[in-house]
Amino acid sequence: MSFLSVTSVPKLRWSSPKAFTMKPPLASVGFLIIGLVVFGLGEALLVTAGVGVSPWTLFAQGVTTVTGWGLGFATFVLSASVLALWIPLKQTPGMGTILNAIIIALVLEYVLPFLPEFKTYVANAVLALVGVFVTGFGGAIYLIANLGPGPRDGLMTGLQTVTHRPIALVRMCLELTVVAIGWALGGTLGLGTVFFALGIGPAMAIGMQILQRRGAAH
Repeated sequence: MSFLSVTSVPKLRWSSPKAFTMKPPLASVGFLIIGLVVFGLGEALLVTAGVGVSPWTLFAQGVTTVTGWGLGFATFVLSASVLALWIPLKQTPGMGTILNAIIIALVLEYVLPFLPEFKTYVANAVLALVGVFVTGFGGAIYLIANLGPGPRDGLMTGLQTVTHRPIALVRMCLELTVVAIGWALGGTLGLGTVFFALGIGPAMAIGMQILQRRGAAH
């Protein structure tokens, strides 16, 4: 349970001094891109597994059942609403906020066709679990780059700053709340959704621990 000791995003030698900058360090940009590619790969694995969508997609599904909107538009509205919550939480956007959407979309578009598909539910459940931890590790890399989080990751870091609770706990509570609301609204709950809700926070925290220890060793 040592991952519960992670109460903030660590700063390493390749972290940008500030999130919003027109001249980011090259190393920070490099790690940002690497992290987002890994993050996207993890999400692609979850999609390929087909045993449940991510909590925020579940939330968007629930919104569509109430409003009649399309899934894409519901997702857009939720993302915009989350960004609005950044204002009271004093979160700062950066190039990572924009690249988050672009790079992850590109990875999903071009990597999904090459990922393995399994016929058994157990194998797909394991694939979903792997996807969650890959996503979490990618999230740790790009957040440490400190060039701006994506909408949901920014909500996580903002809530952590306000509550001073461990990142893993904050993210888990956030995702479980989203799952509960989405399910109550009529979204489809799957095992992959549960894995993501319970695992993404600890996976990010563990990733940050590993990177911080390796950074200290060098």
